Formats: sequence, structure tokens, C-alpha cells
Amino acid sequence: MSASWLTPHMVRVTLGGPAFDQFQRKDVTDSYVKLLFAKPELGLEPPYDLAALREQLPPEDVPVTRTYTVRQVNSIDRTIDIDFVVHGDEGLAGPWAAQAKQGDPIALMGPGGAYAPDANADWHLFAGDESALPAIAAALEYLPEEAVGVAFLECGGNDDVLELSKPSGVEIVWVHRDARDDRTKSLLAAAVTGYQWPTGRVQVFAHGERESMKALRDVFLKDRGLSKDQLSLSGYWAAGRTEDKFQAEKREPIGVVLPT
Repeated sequence: MSASWLTPHMVRVTLGGPAFDQFQRKDVTDSYVKLLFAKPELGLEPPYDLAALREQLPPEDVPVTRTYTVRQVNSIDRTIDIDFVVHGDEGLAGPWAAQAKQGDPIALMGPGGAYAPDANADWHLFAGDESALPAIAAALEYLPEEAVGVAFLECGGNDDVLELSKPSGVEIVWVHRDARDDRTKSLLAAAVTGYQWPTGRVQVFAHGERESMKALRDVFLKDRGLSKDQLSLSGYWAAGRTEDKFQAEKREPIGVVLPT
């Protein structure tokens, strides 16, 4: 395991080791894994038998999961890269990634994922914040050189801008926010609304903060009249929620981004 900082708020952790052979790579660009974090003071060693641990431990001591995109898999070096957004000591996975070092163990489940750019689409539209940046970056690299489209990427400022590999016909639009508040949820929607859409059938990949994705949903479905089969749209997280609360709310009306 090794870690390298991509920006002041994003660190890439490279995982490797004998267990790499058990990782079944998926041919999608939004491949994700569930990382399991256990309290160090409990002395638990991965792999974790979660079913057994739930019977043996109080709920607050059972390892918790956090969902992260697989940025890339290197079959030659037998490594897996995962990019983490880090905001000081906030959260669980970010602080862990910021301090990750050679020899640290980590357990994961997966991968999952279902999206890859459609070669039959006339153009592509991507939208997301830092949480979706790894998946969007992977999709941009997957596109053929003749592909066209636009990617709207929300970030905190110039220090968070990354150089991304992409086809020459894909435009990158960085949408900067001064702070995260009630106005933030409309930033991406406003940027997409103000864009002069090309003609032809578009394929959309939009993921990020839940309320921001709801605002985009209205743009895509109500304003632009897209069909659901043109959209990969969901919330990766929700402001003010832990992942456990966010995942639980997915089964409630507040958590639904794109109704079935």
C-alpha cells in the first residue's frame, strides 16, 4: 500500500498484495468497492466475518463500510487505485487514507458497478462533484478519441482542479463553489442549464451529493425531456449525513433521486 496526494483535498491510495488475485475486475467505469473499517482497539484482523461479528459484538463495534470508486486497476503491477476526498479529520475513510502507509491492512468487498459509456451515443454529458471525479475520470479515459461531450466538475477551488486525460472533443467545465451551503445544490444544475446542448442523443452520467443530483434530475427529465435509459443518475452521498444514515435513507422518499 502507498499513498500520494493529487490535490490538497484528494489522496490516491494504491492497494496491492496477495489478495489482488481475488479481485474480479468489472468492465465498467463506475466500478466501486465497499471498504471495511474496524476500530483499532478491538484488534480485529481481516477478512471479517460480518455475520459472526454482528452476533458477537455490540452494533457500535461491528466494522463499518464506506463505498469508493475504483479509479484504476493495474493488472501488470497488480494494484488497485482508490481516490479519497480528505477534509481534515472529518469522516472516517478520508482521515484513514491521509495517513495510509505501506503495510496497512484494509478489507474490501466487491466490485460492483454497471455503467460504461455507450459507443452509440451521439455525445456524452458528465456531471459530479469530487466524490464522482474518479468515476468520471475513468469514463473519460474509456471514451474513443472521436467521442464528443462535456464534463461539469464541481470542486472547492483552483487547488482542486486536476489534469484529466480525455478525447479532444470533450470539454471540461470546472464549477467552483465558495462554500457548501443551500446554494451549492444548484451549482451543477445551473451550469448544465446554461450549456448550449449539441444535437443528437446524449448519454448522461451524473453522480454526487444527493440534493445536487435531484436538481439535475429536474433539468434532465423536465427541462430536457430525456428518457431514463439515457441517464446514470444517483447520489453518492448526502450533506450532513454519515454513509450509514445516507444508505438507510435510500429506502425512504428523501433518499430517492431517480424514481423507478
